[in-house]
Amino acid sequence: MSIVSTTLASRPRRRARTPRTGLWRLSWGLPTALLAGYLQALPAGERVLDMPGAGAFVREMSQRYGYPREELEQVLAEAEVLPAVVEAISRPAEAKPWYDYRRIFLTPERIEGGVAFWRENRASLEKASGLYGVPPEVIIAIIGVETRYGRNTGSYRVVDSLGTLAFGYPKRAEFFRRELESFLVLTREEDISPLSPKGSYAGAMGIPQFMPSSYRRYAVDLDGDGRRDLWRDPDDAIGSVANYLRAHGWERGAAVALPATVTSADASQLVKAGLKPSLTPARLLSEGVRVTGDLPASSLGALIQLETREGYEYWVGLQNFYAITRYNHSPLYAMAVYQLAREIKSAYGGPGV
Repeated sequence: MSIVSTTLASRPRRRARTPRTGLWRLSWGLPTALLAGYLQALPAGERVLDMPGAGAFVREMSQRYGYPREELEQVLAEAEVLPAVVEAISRPAEAKPWYDYRRIFLTPERIEGGVAFWRENRASLEKASGLYGVPPEVIIAIIGVETRYGRNTGSYRVVDSLGTLAFGYPKRAEFFRRELESFLVLTREEDISPLSPKGSYAGAMGIPQFMPSSYRRYAVDLDGDGRRDLWRDPDDAIGSVANYLRAHGWERGAAVALPATVTSADASQLVKAGLKPSLTPARLLSEGVRVTGDLPASSLGALIQLETREGYEYWVGLQNFYAITRYNHSPLYAMAVYQLAREIKSAYGGPGV
């Protein structure tokens, strides 16, 4: 087991239950004027407990889970409002064009890091791949894109980030309140101080950057040590990524995406059909889309359009591409993962996915 950066004190924990909801990633931007209004309403140094709606949240948590109100109030009184997280969430990398986004992740350093991660964790990767049907290189690529193989798991206290967004980001307040709820329940289940964990500006945690609801539902104890530790344990992170993809429809042994050319004048309607595969090969062909590679007549695909410096390139995303987009709802993200996985597999040795 390789060693990664630690964000939690070592302490015994109970095995968690695994109820509802899934992982989250986003690419929501805000108009400049609206962002400025949000930031103006969030003075730095304010405590989350003093934010509008926090008191009602405490009462609901106490009633629903039997969480002592005094304990919750103390946690939120120590949680700090961070205007920087609202600013960060409003300028996501997924807003970049593909040619800029790609070069963030398809680098020699990230490819070499993936090969090293594979060598250090080969047994766990083989175990997870056997259990869940996800190739090692895909698991590695997701971890590489998310945290550079566990080197950068985030510097924001999760309770600060989620508290700020739950009560200071109206655009997605309901979502982040649910995640704050899941986080507080998770820390009780896993016997972690809610003031200790650190993560991304949006509250994603650990080596694979799971949101709290996903941690509760999809994290697994791959190495059987009685804990699901996504901060320090690459074995559990590897298994949890594979479990998440399988739960979202990953098909063992199937392709991810195929290159395509578009001969029709306007492919926008096919692109607007969305990321979920819904287009038959016959429909694609009739609309002027020619796929390079084997696309069985029974398959469904989605037309993916990526902006290059010279125009657009096209791919047909299959079910496994769609499964990756459930990790982050962006075709740029899924394509970066797919292409990085292929490069890592090639550098490690053997054909790519």
